[in-house]
Amino acid sequence: MMTDLSDNQKPQCPRNTYLPGQSVAVLLPLPLASAYDYRVTDGLVLADGDFITVPLGKRLAVGVVWGPGEGTVSEKKLRDVISRMTCPPLPDVSRQFVDWVASYTVQSPGAVLKMAMSVREALEPARPLNAFALNTDPAAIRLTAARQRVIDVLQGGPPRTMADLARQAGVGGGVVKGLFDAGRLIKVELPAQLSPPIPQWDHPGPTFSDQQAEAAEKLADDVRRGGFRATLLDGVPGSGKTEVYFHGVAQALRQEKQVLVLLPEIALSAQWLARFRRRFGVEPGIWHSDLTAAQRRHTWRAVADGSAKVIVGARSALFLPFPDLGLIVVDEEHESAFKQEDGVFYNGRDMGVVRAHLGDFPIILASATPSLETVVNAQTGRYDVLRLPGRHGDAVLPDIRLANMIREAPPRGRWLSPPLADEVIRTVGAGEQVLLFLNRRGYAPLTLCRTCGHRFQCPRCTSWLVEHRLLGRLQCHQCGFNIPLPGACPECETENSLVACGPGVERLAEEVSLLLPDARIVIAASDNIASPRAATELIRRIEDQEIDIIIGTQIVAKGYHFPMLTLVGVVDGDLGLQGGDLRAAERTYQLLYQVAGRAGRADRPGRVIVQTYMPEHPVMAAILCGDKEQFVAAESAAREQISMPPFGRLVALIVSGPNEFQVDEAARNLSRSAPRDQNVQVLGPAPAPFALLRGRHRRRLLLKGSRDIYVQPIIRQWLARSQWHHSVRVQVDIDPVSFM
Repeated sequence: MMTDLSDNQKPQCPRNTYLPGQSVAVLLPLPLASAYDYRVTDGLVLADGDFITVPLGKRLAVGVVWGPGEGTVSEKKLRDVISRMTCPPLPDVSRQFVDWVASYTVQSPGAVLKMAMSVREALEPARPLNAFALNTDPAAIRLTAARQRVIDVLQGGPPRTMADLARQAGVGGGVVKGLFDAGRLIKVELPAQLSPPIPQWDHPGPTFSDQQAEAAEKLADDVRRGGFRATLLDGVPGSGKTEVYFHGVAQALRQEKQVLVLLPEIALSAQWLARFRRRFGVEPGIWHSDLTAAQRRHTWRAVADGSAKVIVGARSALFLPFPDLGLIVVDEEHESAFKQEDGVFYNGRDMGVVRAHLGDFPIILASATPSLETVVNAQTGRYDVLRLPGRHGDAVLPDIRLANMIREAPPRGRWLSPPLADEVIRTVGAGEQVLLFLNRRGYAPLTLCRTCGHRFQCPRCTSWLVEHRLLGRLQCHQCGFNIPLPGACPECETENSLVACGPGVERLAEEVSLLLPDARIVIAASDNIASPRAATELIRRIEDQEIDIIIGTQIVAKGYHFPMLTLVGVVDGDLGLQGGDLRAAERTYQLLYQVAGRAGRADRPGRVIVQTYMPEHPVMAAILCGDKEQFVAAESAAREQISMPPFGRLVALIVSGPNEFQVDEAARNLSRSAPRDQNVQVLGPAPAPFALLRGRHRRRLLLKGSRDIYVQPIIRQWLARSQWHHSVRVQVDIDPVSFM
């Protein structure tokens, strides 16, 4: 997406006031075509953005006052607003953002509003907590040792809840209750939640190099002056990008503004959080799917009332109700994890730019391998560029070599070439650490019967079942379906005939343990590093040199800094080049460049070995020579020649349903009613690569147009003149990233 927000695409939402008897348009967090009109009941005064309770059919629903009534309901049929919620209103800029995203993604505003109202409990005031304090006029009672410990904890300290008090005193809840019943303790109420600690903007930061200082001051100056400005912070791995953009964060805090930092995998960002804590003295607020309901409620409310000054989160954090946002940072802006491909399809990076534009403040896009879309925006002057071409301090970029797997093939049944195996042995022997990168979870991607050739496939997806030997199961990585690893083929019933095909990280770990029996090995994949706590523990073990060899998928490819990690081995450098995806070469280059950047980030030199069967491929040539600009130029020229993004527009229509006949019929109807315009071309329908996913049959159509085409009206008209069965779902993906 090339972000171009003209004035007519930026809805203006002044905060009007509505008196009893007037009608208001209420947007509900439901996939409805428009807002509904309601009457302001006696005793209420409402304003734009207020959260209110309204009747909807036979039930009550919570919605947002979106503006004056639109006259869609006659005066006699207007229903009254029930009540106004006691929480801060949805800010004007948030409502503008909801409307903009809905318009751009061809979705109903209510479906987008649902993402901004994801924590229903936060709209109600939290109940105060019951706590215990010492009675200043206590009755005389017999004190046991346990009772005395409770009194000692409270003596001179704040009131505590029963659970906290019992835990700190090392007693059961009955002891606390006994003291209360005896009159020695009294009950008091505590606020349900305390305001989060405020980061210290003037906390001492690192010493910058001249290049870092220049970039940091430029970012801080953008924040100081205000106004929209998008800046690409392009720096090699280890160049200090995080500390540089922290300087901009500090300036926003100095001006008492809120800050949002988007990370692609927030649940695995323990090192980033530690850096933030060192720089600003406290932890930021956190927003991602692994939070408890209470944590989500607390964070949403703290954002809404302005007390949460810095939030680090996944893409959904964009829809939090920031009243005074002054800076957005999108770290690893090239990551496909910023694209949501369910419900409302949107790209968090692009919508971050939109949110900054609507709020009229700067946004920083940071990456060592910027996306081609961002590079082109920078080349055309839409974005500023700051470059950090060297690593910080004494660290230098690693030496990279290719292992030609045709000439340097590993022994049969092994996956490490002789050069890589030798380097692993030498590195571990020197007391240094190794990262072996293979972007395949489990033991093997395919299991088949050597007798009859039967292959294990998911019954709900067009996907092979992956063997997870450590769990003793075969699992689908698309829908989660799994079965125990059988002892015989279900087709021919031959026992002990099943064979694993290809390597996953578990199989690679098995090979490495044979190579170095005494080495301390850990597998780092989403199967076993699925929470912030697990990630923190893994990082601690690596930093404390309790691990010699890390065998990991893409979750260890970016952002981490391990001073003793000096060798990176890419086991299958060609993996991402398979499948003919539009962005296959770009994604593979980014991933290999990022994982190579984990080596030699301190004073010890790093080495990288990439195993490949295609050493002449442009991606491999670019990785070997380290010429990122040459690769980007070549990839850009190839895309421009065929008018593919970012030099053309793409829109995908994904047709899915449980009945294959009905899905095919819907796809054919869409094809027959497709736009007939010389500026656009419609391809398909065709089966999606995952033609069956989670029990739903899938077909795809692709609209291709020139860069200057405004595709949304074309898509809306196309859908309006098409028909399909009610069980069929047609999803619109503007600017698709994945074509699966």
